[in-house]
Amino acid sequence: MTFRHKHLLGIEPLHPEEIGTVLDLADRYAEMNRRENKHGDALAGMTQVNMFFENSTRTQSSFELAGKRLGADVMSMSMQTSSVKKGETLIDTAVTLNAMHPDLLVVRHPHSGAVDLLSEKVNCAVLNAGDGRHEHPTQALLDALTIRRAKGRLHRLNIAICGDIAHSRVARSNILLLHKMENRVRLVGPPTLMPAGVADWGVEIYHDMREGLADCDVVMMLRLQRERMDGGFIPSEREYFHRFGLDAEKLGYARPDAIVMHPGPMNRGVEIDGLIADDLTRSVIREQVEMGVAVRMAAMDLLARNLRAGRAAAPVLA
Repeated sequence: MTFRHKHLLGIEPLHPEEIGTVLDLADRYAEMNRRENKHGDALAGMTQVNMFFENSTRTQSSFELAGKRLGADVMSMSMQTSSVKKGETLIDTAVTLNAMHPDLLVVRHPHSGAVDLLSEKVNCAVLNAGDGRHEHPTQALLDALTIRRAKGRLHRLNIAICGDIAHSRVARSNILLLHKMENRVRLVGPPTLMPAGVADWGVEIYHDMREGLADCDVVMMLRLQRERMDGGFIPSEREYFHRFGLDAEKLGYARPDAIVMHPGPMNRGVEIDGLIADDLTRSVIREQVEMGVAVRMAAMDLLARNLRAGRAAAPVLA
């Protein structure tokens, strides 16, 4: 299988063939996770450290479960009460980590580029679990796997990403991945939630949900990122749902077999109607959670293989 990277920091460096490699392996892990015996040994003898500088339940628990199912020793550091809060720099943190000799480092950070900086300073493989408004690569990969399993392919689909595009690293990673796989991507939302320069992203932009969802195969809703908002981006949640929340009437403009996605956590009655979210004939939101574990298992497995190969090829010092 082809995957040549030491770290997984974003979707942008990945070739379509490498994306396929991750998804193919994740497919196998998805099937393994449905068996009674869910454990493998791909990370046996390795140490995985999770460092989440931002609160996260879904992503952190998913990475923890993925590492444990592959046999790693998993440690999650509470960065909310760590020395970083006392003034320690990222470089100091990297020096401390190197002394612990981890093999895999999973990092979420509120500032774009922080994970890249850590990857340059630590002696292990680094996975980006979300950095600022930059990227969230494993979310895009699990979304891709969910789409491929539901639609039977990941090429030449009409995909609408709707909602708070401006503050979403999920949107950025998904746009990069979906373009690499030759899909038509539409962004749907109010002008206040579209990022600067979006016209240069090679996407179609709509400010009307019905127009944006017309004939779409996939409808991907995004959470309103209130914690990143410092102004009046929407008039009210009620008005936002009326215009941009997904309900049965708006979904009726998409194709009859269109699937509905949401990275979670959902704000029901704001971004999506609860009946749509729970409609198992259209919604694949539960599958996204399931595929998250499988994709993270695949990503760590592939990085571990490259790490072992690199160590085996390194010269032995006398």
